[in-house]
Amino acid sequence: MRVVSIEDARWDAVEDGVEILREGDATGAIALLTRVSEEDPDNEYALHYLGAAYFETQEWQRSLKAYLSALELSPGYLGAIIGAGHTLRMMGELDKALRMGKQALLKRKDDQDALYLMGLAHYQRGDKAAAIDYFERFLLSRPEAEVRTEIQGLLQVLRGQVVPLEEDDQDD
Repeated sequence: MRVVSIEDARWDAVEDGVEILREGDATGAIALLTRVSEEDPDNEYALHYLGAAYFETQEWQRSLKAYLSALELSPGYLGAIIGAGHTLRMMGELDKALRMGKQALLKRKDDQDALYLMGLAHYQRGDKAAAIDYFERFLLSRPEAEVRTEIQGLLQVLRGQVVPLEEDDQDD
C-alpha cells in the first residue's frame, strides 16, 4: 500500500488543470482549477495555477487574488510570489511588483524568474540602469533561447544600440 502525502494529493488534483493550461486552454483550466480549489480550499497549487490561468486571460484582479490566496496558505511559495509580481506589473503597480521581486530574490538570490520580473518592472518604470543590471544577471542564468533573444533585444534598446520601431512604422 502506497502512502500519499497531502502535498502529493494536492499536486495530483491540479495536474490536469496545469496540462490544460500548458496546452493554451486557459478558460478550461480556470473551470477545472476553480473546481479543485472549491473542493480543497487549502490547495495552494490550485490557487497558484488559477492565478496563472487568469493571467493568461488578462483578468488581473482575479489573477492577483488567486496568487495572494496561495501566498496566504504558503507564504514562501516562490512561484506565487513571482506570479503576483507579474500581475501587479501588468496592472501598473510597479512599486508593488518590485517589492514582490525583491521578496523572491531574498528567498533565492539568483532566481531566473525573479530577475526577469525585476528587469521588466524596472524597464516599464523607465529605470534603465536597474533594468540593464537585472537583465544582465538574468542572462547569466542561461535562459531559454527565445527569452534570451528577447532580453538581448531589450538590452540593445536600453543601451541605445537600436531604436525601437514606432507603431506607425511597423505597417510599412
